[in-house]
Amino acid sequence: MRFTPAKPALYGETLDSLTAALAAQSQPAFRAKQILDWLYKKRVATWDEMTNLPRELRAWLAENYDVAPTALVFDRQSTDETDKLLLELGDRSLIETVIIRVPQFGVGLDESRKTICISTQVGCAMGCKFCASGLDGLKRNLSAGEIVHQLIQVCRLEDARTPRARAELASFDNIVVMGMGEPLHNYDAIVRALTIVNAPWGLGFGARRITLSTSGLVPKIRQLATEPLGLRLAISLHGATDAVREQIMPVNKAWPLAELLPAVKEFSDKKGRMVTLEFILIEEINDTFDQAEKLRDIALDLHAHVNLIPYNTVEGLEWKRPSLTRQVKFLDVLADAGVSVTLRREKGHDINAACGQLRLKTEKTREAAGSG
Repeated sequence: MRFTPAKPALYGETLDSLTAALAAQSQPAFRAKQILDWLYKKRVATWDEMTNLPRELRAWLAENYDVAPTALVFDRQSTDETDKLLLELGDRSLIETVIIRVPQFGVGLDESRKTICISTQVGCAMGCKFCASGLDGLKRNLSAGEIVHQLIQVCRLEDARTPRARAELASFDNIVVMGMGEPLHNYDAIVRALTIVNAPWGLGFGARRITLSTSGLVPKIRQLATEPLGLRLAISLHGATDAVREQIMPVNKAWPLAELLPAVKEFSDKKGRMVTLEFILIEEINDTFDQAEKLRDIALDLHAHVNLIPYNTVEGLEWKRPSLTRQVKFLDVLADAGVSVTLRREKGHDINAACGQLRLKTEKTREAAGSG
């Protein structure tokens, strides 16, 4: 599903593609670097702010490119300092971007580590039974420019709160591609977007601090292993056996564990990176001692880190999170065997920070207003 905008987003252009487009207009090559500096170093929002460009070039850019592919609808802040941004696209579709702050000992909130969770699709086609993102199905893929612009929106917000005091262009510390959508279903756009984010003429953001999460599209995992980007990989596992995983993740029917796990190992070996296994703990579904033991064996074989995530309640879904005691017992099975494991503490519950919840609530409100 693809939306064709009236004009492509300028943030989806690489240095090479923009240089070529400008050359076709008899513009010198150095203009491309000037334009990208305005976007990523100076964070301008309008063409008129690009003051070292000739007026006629700015007019041509305005006619041929969109410099604002997303618009901030609102920034909802949680009591635990998590922010969820609701962004509107050119076709009025809504997506979510989340800022997760982790305070560091001895410093103020402004100096906390910030992880940005970005979306790659409007909705999702994967049909995972525990997730709000796919409740309304897949509407369309995001363009590379729409993906990149989520990070620009974050940078502008963070710059306004705390002026940049460091040399890095990005106003955050980590990127996780774990928001709405299955990133590898939108393969070309996400690879292009992350290439732009990583490039010295883009945000210059280190690939080692980018983690892409997938539900397990085996051919695309193998393809990603061949890309020059040295990013990290997370697998939304959520079940340590095919029987359990198929209850909640339809993708397992196409790519069962016997095919998924070797592909993950291949990625890890080629990239020399420890992969992460994401495991949402759902009461009486995957929180058993047997699942813990099997997850332990998988993690040890892959030399993977395990991220245990207590289920975040979603309105309209039946699942529940296990008790804290049960969560800790599950954790202990892995930790006692030497598995690198984290039990994530809930963030953003009061602002519907689970993927897709805020978008769904806003769309329902729009529909109700329209029908009234």
